[in-house]
Amino acid sequence: MSLRMAKSPILIGQRHPRYTLAFAAFVLCAYWLFFRSSHTPLPVVYKHNHELKARLEREERKYRAMLPQRQDLITKFGPTPAQVSMFPPDQDPWPPYTVWDFFPPIFNCPHELDRVGSLGDGGKWMCGISRIEDKPDCLIYSFGVDSSYSFERTLLQTTRYCEVWIYDSTKGEHAKSQIPHSLRHRAHFAKIALGASDRHGPGDDPKTWTLKSLMTENGHSHIDFLRMDVEGWEWETFRGIVRDFTLERVTPPQAQGAHGDGGADIGGTNGGAVGGSARTVHEREGVLPFGQLQIELHVWNQRFQDFLEWWELLEASGLRPFHSEINLVYANYNRHSGVELAEYSFLNIRGENAFINDYVPETPDAEHHEHPPPPPPPPVGA
Repeated sequence: MSLRMAKSPILIGQRHPRYTLAFAAFVLCAYWLFFRSSHTPLPVVYKHNHELKARLEREERKYRAMLPQRQDLITKFGPTPAQVSMFPPDQDPWPPYTVWDFFPPIFNCPHELDRVGSLGDGGKWMCGISRIEDKPDCLIYSFGVDSSYSFERTLLQTTRYCEVWIYDSTKGEHAKSQIPHSLRHRAHFAKIALGASDRHGPGDDPKTWTLKSLMTENGHSHIDFLRMDVEGWEWETFRGIVRDFTLERVTPPQAQGAHGDGGADIGGTNGGAVGGSARTVHEREGVLPFGQLQIELHVWNQRFQDFLEWWELLEASGLRPFHSEINLVYANYNRHSGVELAEYSFLNIRGENAFINDYVPETPDAEHHEHPPPPPPPPVGA
């Protein structure tokens, strides 16, 4: 057996200090690259969808072609909106409709369609979640939450950077226990209600914020996904949102593309005209601050003409429904009443949101800014 022994790395280092320095530099560089790659958000580059613009325009043409059919249905069963029953009685002549048949979600999602959250009550339908999976400035607002938090928790698990702002008039910071520890740094809670006007003084309970005031307080200029389940307050609240972010247009515009800042007017109905003669609902100027809306509608004690006016307000503001789901859990436990709850998902076809445009969002990496912006004010519920 050879008595010659292999040279020890320590001896090599003593004999050749340059090797030691080179090896140490290699280790440090490798560690720096690994640490940087695992902690620095990278710019998002969406896969370019060459058909996206064409698909949106096709869906908009199809949606507008449906509007006269809605008017025909109103004329048939009205003939004015004031004469249309939300849920007609089971008697001759048997009218084959409910209120939901007037508002079909026929605007197809131009991306993948996913149900996010648990099965049954709690899951929500989203269009193109892949568009925000790696989006550094992703923001999600959720108003009114169930006991499982399955929707919010799944979104946090599915995305890398999305910050989820959870608001409920009955739940506060203790709700964080529903979110895994590893994700809580991206979840924010506050015990407040969403409303059409601000009432959050010392004596107000619950404290109510408008969406516009809340976004200003949080230092946010956009929301990627807005979810609302406010137990019947959606009618007044959403009128306030539309009023705060858009203006009624007096002069009819020229027809524009599917996701411009305006567009051709929406055809509506005149509730006061005999026979339901057609009228025009002018498009509203401005852009709502979110890319997608998921909302539960509660039609308790609603009249058809009021529902129609509210729905046309959403259409005139650039919202298009791409999915609906009747709340059969509620219907099962309230069989004496109509099918009065339904979840609707809308795509905002205006502005520059992530679901209708191919773009590269700005990375939040502070090293790319010579003069970083000042920090925003402390957010509500941070």
